[in-house]
Amino acid sequence: MHNPLLQLENVTKRFGGVTAVEGITISVFIRELRCIIGPNGAGKSTLFRLITGVYPPTAGEIFYNGYDITSVPTFERARRGISMKFQTPMVYYDRTVGQNLLIALQRYHDLGKAGKMAMDIMKRFGIADAAGKPAGEVSHGYRQWLEICMAVAANPELLLLDEPTAGMSEEETARTAELIHRLNDLGMTILVIDHDMEFVRRLNCDLTVLHLGKFFAQGSLAEIQAHDGVRDIYLGKK
Repeated sequence: MHNPLLQLENVTKRFGGVTAVEGITISVFIRELRCIIGPNGAGKSTLFRLITGVYPPTAGEIFYNGYDITSVPTFERARRGISMKFQTPMVYYDRTVGQNLLIALQRYHDLGKAGKMAMDIMKRFGIADAAGKPAGEVSHGYRQWLEICMAVAANPELLLLDEPTAGMSEEETARTAELIHRLNDLGMTILVIDHDMEFVRRLNCDLTVLHLGKFFAQGSLAEIQAHDGVRDIYLGKK
């Protein structure tokens, strides 16, 4: 088997007396699509912030492409190919959809190339019709797609999506799953956090389950659905 693109070894994060993530060891391979699931408070979003460098780990090590990035700052991790869409859309509400994407692209390309790429990306994600509208006036689903576009602007090798379908309609959720599959088919490695199990079923990928900040289970969708322990933690029996 090939070496992992991302590897976490015994990663722990404490905030004072609270342990948000404890002893997590997982490997993610190139071109993999994986969902991270678990009840509220399981440590999922904290785990993403550890991978991107927003939080430094209290203990453990993080490797990316074989290099130890445990102490590497967030901007340098982005340069190396890690990009994240946060749970809450972080867009400029007073700028148009097109301007938001242009701002993201100008970090990596000159204005002329960035303009062409912005339109290409918006067409790919089906939001080109809103290019001239202020981001604050488009639907919640469009803002979610816009932020995914902004995360994709860097052409990352590893894309982290924290609840990309939160607040979306059933139709928007289905479309988001299709877009994620399309990005994965193009070679992007993608980790997704989401609570919507219908969306998780649409992704139909391997799952990692966290509970109380710890690794709990991992396997295919069918294996996790049949896992008695996973059903118990979602029903509050453990």
